[in-house]
Amino acid sequence: MLFKKTWFQILIVGVLLFIGSEQALKYTANIHFVPTVLLVGSFAVPLTLVAYFYSGERALDRLIHPDTPLIPVVMCFFIGGVVSVIVAGFLEYQAYLNLSILGLFGVGLIEEAAKMIFPLGLYLNRRYRSEMDGLLFGIASGMAFAALETMGYGLVALIDSQGKISSLEEVLLIRGLLSPFGHSAWTALICASLWRARNITGKTFNAGVVWTYLFVVFLHFLWNVSGSSSNPVFSFTGFFILGAVSLWLVIARWNEAKRSSPLSAH
Repeated sequence: MLFKKTWFQILIVGVLLFIGSEQALKYTANIHFVPTVLLVGSFAVPLTLVAYFYSGERALDRLIHPDTPLIPVVMCFFIGGVVSVIVAGFLEYQAYLNLSILGLFGVGLIEEAAKMIFPLGLYLNRRYRSEMDGLLFGIASGMAFAALETMGYGLVALIDSQGKISSLEEVLLIRGLLSPFGHSAWTALICASLWRARNITGKTFNAGVVWTYLFVVFLHFLWNVSGSSSNPVFSFTGFFILGAVSLWLVIARWNEAKRSSPLSAH
């Protein structure tokens, strides 16, 4: 049953905690609730998605990879997310990136590379060799990056609106709902290509990885272009199309990796 699924329980608890903290902020006007609202509102959906794929690998796929413990996934989520945000923020600041076409493309180049830092460490460790492991690590790192970005955007919206809670809620709601369709999907696709290249060719790197990275950067660029538009219809249409394509590609790679696993028939 759905209510017995760990990921669904996380989602329900996250939604309830967000509603409770958000109502407490509205009722008391106590700014001490702001960090709680930001934290819960930013991480509820990302944690749910990571739990969904992790439980899918562990349970629904009959423990195909029992050697993939929770600890590296958690580390990839928290450490990988923080490291990628720091590196991306520093490089973007140093490069003086703006909303020009070149700047939007540069954001994609930097952020997609930054999100790969911690998963790449796990890849080079060679302990976790399945493509499904790579997908899981990519989803975890990308989701954490998205959650931390959402916290930043939410805080900025609150400050710019001079404390309007509705502005904070709008950012958390929109970015929370969109989070599974962007950063996590893109990082997962790059990770899947890395792991697949090693499994098929025995090499740690090939042209397919480069093309996947450039393709993901292009998707990221189109996403940024959509977000920079002043026309909300254009923005959300772009988000919907790009998000649907990105998520479909991840699910397709996940199913393909599951079928190609030597233990999938057991």
